[in-house]
Amino acid sequence: MGALLFNVTTAALMILMFNAGLALVGQDTLGRRRIPWAAVALTAVALAGVVTQLCWSGAMDAFDSDPSKSGWWRVVTSVFMQNGGFLGGAWNIATLAVIAALAQWFWGGPLMVALFAAGILLPEHIDALFGQTGGSTDPRNFAGSSGSTYFLAATLAAGLLLRGRERKDVLLAIAAPVFGLGMWFAQSNGHGMVTVYGFVLGLLVRTLGSRLIDPDRDLRQPPQTTMASLAGLVGRRPRQAG
Repeated sequence: MGALLFNVTTAALMILMFNAGLALVGQDTLGRRRIPWAAVALTAVALAGVVTQLCWSGAMDAFDSDPSKSGWWRVVTSVFMQNGGFLGGAWNIATLAVIAALAQWFWGGPLMVALFAAGILLPEHIDALFGQTGGSTDPRNFAGSSGSTYFLAATLAAGLLLRGRERKDVLLAIAAPVFGLGMWFAQSNGHGMVTVYGFVLGLLVRTLGSRLIDPDRDLRQPPQTTMASLAGLVGRRPRQAG
């Protein structure tokens, strides 16, 4: 029962932040936006990690972040290894693809990648700063992209808070770190704590870089290939020979 509650609340937090990201970029604008190539590339790297695991039985041992093993690269490579089985891996890849796309449309490609990288590198150091052992990272969980994805998603909630034009948007944005803290204190669920970290960093980046961040730039100069045109191309059926 405890594991089920853990999974349900973790999924609920992601859905909440996904809705915050949609409200931030505007659901009705998605079809007119550019293809988020940086998000596509990030997702491709994650998929390559899964393929590596399927093709090489020693991949997890070589790339996870088990502190008992040496290797400076493990903190990064472990993010692209998945250890939650088929369903857990599928959830991690799908949420990474969607959140990275929303984040690129708001923050821009380079900043989205930088924030994702911050989600890899910062939580461990912040935990150490507060004297936590394990902290926001489950010491038994040495792989998976979910922590960095939740961190990135939380930056969207922060953006919505600062940009919120309606009360419901503000409440939706604030709900992310509040729910995250509740998960941390009630379940020691690390996804909740990294959500708080990502939310705070998102507030700082948006406040300090407000003049450089222009989430609607690709709406003023729409490209030839948009999400809508790509969907139309994929959905077009070949004509049958008569």
